[in-house]
Amino acid sequence: MTLLDSVKNTFVPIHREGYPFIAAFGAATLFLGYFSSVLFWIGLILTAWCIYFYRDPERVTPVDDRLVVSPADGVISAVGPAVPPAELGLGSGEMTRISVFMNVFSCHINRAPVRGRITRIEHKPGKFLNAELDKASAENERNGLVIDSPNGTIAAVQIAGLVARRIVCWAETGGSIAIGERFGLIRFGSRVDVFLPTNAVPRVAVGQTAVGGETVLAEFGGAAVTPLVRVS
Repeated sequence: MTLLDSVKNTFVPIHREGYPFIAAFGAATLFLGYFSSVLFWIGLILTAWCIYFYRDPERVTPVDDRLVVSPADGVISAVGPAVPPAELGLGSGEMTRISVFMNVFSCHINRAPVRGRITRIEHKPGKFLNAELDKASAENERNGLVIDSPNGTIAAVQIAGLVARRIVCWAETGGSIAIGERFGLIRFGSRVDVFLPTNAVPRVAVGQTAVGGETVLAEFGGAAVTPLVRVS
């Protein structure tokens, strides 16, 4: 490995969605710095945070159809049965829901939890409650992807949060998506719910930190064993 390769590997790529915001933060910093050195340093810190927010690191995703990977970086905030949003057309029965909460310092690039064909994408306006609240799944603005996977129908729902005001989705209905493939992002601070068939066995616990595209959330297969409940 050359020195140039080492330098390249040190810096995390920035997603193009962030360029306009980084430029705006930078311009505001220079403008405010003309009047006050204190405002300049505050602006510089906010610009650095904006750059950090839009980072888009490469991830190594396990290639196994039995596995469901995390769609986002964050903390597991819920694991259990829940009825999926009605607009997704998945019925009124309960599915296994695993929620990943992203704070304003998390990487907000969203990735597909499984591979398959996208059969439906539905955006629903709503409130902007704290995304950590359970009722945020039903009341907040959201965007849901329904994926026909090798193990059945799975949904990934992007949910806006208290600060978030923009859900971005690049995927298209009818297209194929690979496990770990980028499909969108949410600005700034939010949550992603994954709805799975009940035969999927969760492999994470509430409070665990997840890495988007890498952490295994659940597993399909007859040999799967339910993990022990963690005692705090």
